[in-house]
This record gives sequence, structure tokens and C-alpha cells, in this order.
Amino acid sequence: MSLAKFFPMIVFMGVMLLLDLYIYQAVKVVSDSFSAQAAKWIKGVYWAFSFLCLGSVVLMATADPLWVAKNRQPFLTVLSITYFSKMIGSLFLVLDDVLRGVRWMTQFLQSTPELSGSGESTSPIKESDSQGISRGEFLSKAGLVGVGVPVATMSFGIISGAHDYRVRKKTVVLKNLPPAFDGIKVAQLSDIHTGSFFNKTAVKGGVEMLMAEKPDMVFFTGDLVNNEAREAREYVPIFEKVKADLGVYSVMGNHDYGDYHRWASPKSKQENLKALHTAHHEMGWDLLLDENRTIQVDGAEVGVIGVQNWGTGGFAQYGNLEKAYRGMEETEAKILLSHDPSHWDAQVRPAYSAIDLTLSGHTHGFQFGVEIGDFRWSPAQWRYKQWADLYQEKDQYLYVNRGFGYIGYPGRIGILPEITILELKREQA
Repeated sequence: MSLAKFFPMIVFMGVMLLLDLYIYQAVKVVSDSFSAQAAKWIKGVYWAFSFLCLGSVVLMATADPLWVAKNRQPFLTVLSITYFSKMIGSLFLVLDDVLRGVRWMTQFLQSTPELSGSGESTSPIKESDSQGISRGEFLSKAGLVGVGVPVATMSFGIISGAHDYRVRKKTVVLKNLPPAFDGIKVAQLSDIHTGSFFNKTAVKGGVEMLMAEKPDMVFFTGDLVNNEAREAREYVPIFEKVKADLGVYSVMGNHDYGDYHRWASPKSKQENLKALHTAHHEMGWDLLLDENRTIQVDGAEVGVIGVQNWGTGGFAQYGNLEKAYRGMEETEAKILLSHDPSHWDAQVRPAYSAIDLTLSGHTHGFQFGVEIGDFRWSPAQWRYKQWADLYQEKDQYLYVNRGFGYIGYPGRIGILPEITILELKREQA
């Protein structure tokens, strides 16, 4: 077997081991303040867990790919939390090393007559002889706290935040909305990512929360799965409960195409895509692949346009809005389903000013941030101009759903999973 195949794994494990050795210096300083037996146990547990993490990397790199695909989430969760936290903690140790370097340079200059300018050697600077804690011990303890706080926070985000669904309600006033649709209630789900779920009961509860709102229409704006259609199989009976008198309409997100998965052949990738389309139909969702539908109430019409994924910044542009829009020219009000909110500024607003409301998802709000009242902050805003909630430019609106599920990190901190309820109102003359 070629060593080159495992080269990335070896490099990754090397980086992990170096980080472990670095953090261990803090563990050693702190544990040495305990009894010899306790210090031995602390160091033993540290290395046992570290080697367990290293072993999981080897397992994921060498095990059967199908087994890895089904079971990788727990491994990735533990690895990401552990080593992200260690990286945070290592910043304190870097500070300690910098201070030690400065102190060493000061000692060197003061102990060298030619450099000190005094003509005689001076005594090296010593750490404080007081009873207080030394700088090195303080920073070592701070480093371990720096490891512990992210571990605790991210663990809480998994236990509490992953399925802490929030119903977010907004009223959207549309200039072109027909009187017959005034007050209509539409619901939006986005970014379900069934392949990441670990609590089917909680997911079912989220669907029940949605249905308790009694929406007239439901829109799903993409990313049903992480990569493979089989991820959705056991959740079809749950999401088929999503019903509405005027229909449930859905589109594809960037993850739904399987572009981030290594397929045995192009044919297997295409078969997976077809299987995912079938899953939408089995749930009773009307999947729009660059298509549109006309919704009628008392003779009045609203157009629903569904475009395949179209994003900027390197994301796939499968969608064809021109094709999807065709036939909607005379429809009074138009609602667009487009997974990636970057589509709005890049193409929708400049070329399709008659689209009244665009519904998107994709960003997840980075699953991390702060929301207090009208104040919102997340790293997502460094990547996306519109990343959560409602935006308006002239007579056009965009709503970006924060996502129902999660991917990568199986939790949420501050930016909680969302069920959107929009009441559409007609602009009064």
C-alpha cells in the first residue's frame, strides 16, 4: 500500500502530537503542585485521551469507507472540540514563551558589560521570590482554563443548542401581493442536514413545532443531507408530516449534489442525486429544479420560483434563474427559493427586480454568535453580507433562515436552529 496515500494523515497526526506535547508542559506544571500519585494520574489520563484521539484518526483513515461515512460524526466531534480547545489554550503558553524570551534577552543584556553600558556585570533578573504564584505557573493554569472553557462551551452547545428550535416570526409587506393573499402565513425550513442528527425525538419535536403554527404554505430552501441520499432515509417518516393546504415546495442546496463526497464513479453520484429527488417526492414536497408553480387563491395568483443552488465565492452554480423564471412575467407577486443568499445581490436584485421575496439559508449563522434583541453578531458576517433574518432593498426582501440542522460541529452556540414563520401583508395604498 502506498505511503503517499497516508501522508496527509501522518502530517495531521504529527501536528496533533506537537500540540499535545506543547499543552503537556502546562499539564506538568499544574499537576506537579499535587501529590505524586495525583500528578501521575493526571498525566496518565491526559496521554491516554490524546492517544485515543490519535487512534481515531488512524481508524477513520484506514477503516471501510462506508463504515466511516456512517460513524464519523462522533469522532469528528471529539477531535474538533479537543484540538480547537487545545489551540485556544496554547495561546497562553505562547504568551508565556514570549515573556520568557523577553526575560532571557533582558538577562543577557544586563549580564554583559559591553552591552549593558555599565562597564560591569549585573546580576541576572530573577522571578519574584514572593509567596505569590509564579508567572509561568499562572500562565500554565490560564492555558488549561483556556482549554477547559471551549470544551465546556462547545459541549453545552451540543447538549442544549443543537435542537433548541426557535420559531421566528416576521411580517413582510409586499407591494404586489394580491388582496386574496393578504395575511397568508408561510413557513420556511432550511439546511436540515439529516446526516448530522443524533436525536430523532428532538427532530420530531421540531416538526411538531412547525405544524403547530398552521402555515398555509411551507418552503424548504436546501441541504436536506450532508452528502448522501441515504442519510435522509430514516427521517422521511418525520418530515413527511410537514403539510400545508397550499403545498410544500423545496429546492436543492450545495450539499445535496454530493460534491463533497468521494464517489466510486460518476454514475453512482448521479444515482445518489436521483435518490435524493425521490426522497423529496416521498415526503410530499414539490421539488423545483429551475421551475416555478402558480399558487391560486380566489382567482388571484402568486408565483413560487425554485432555482437550484447558485452561490458566489466558489460555491456551485447549478441554477438557471432565467429558466426558472420563465412564465412568471405576468404573475402579480413572486417568491423565489434560492439556497445561497449571495445569489440575491449577485443576480436576483440586478436582473429580476420583479421578484418580491427571496428565501435562502446556507449560512447557518456559522452556528456560533450572539443575538440579543436586535443586536446580532456572528463570524458569518465576515463572509456574507446577508447571513440571518430579514433584509430589504427598495421593494425587494430577502429572508435568510439560520438553519434547522447543523454540520461539522454538531451543536449551536448563540445562533439557534430556526423555524421561520412569515406573515405576508399587502402594502396599503
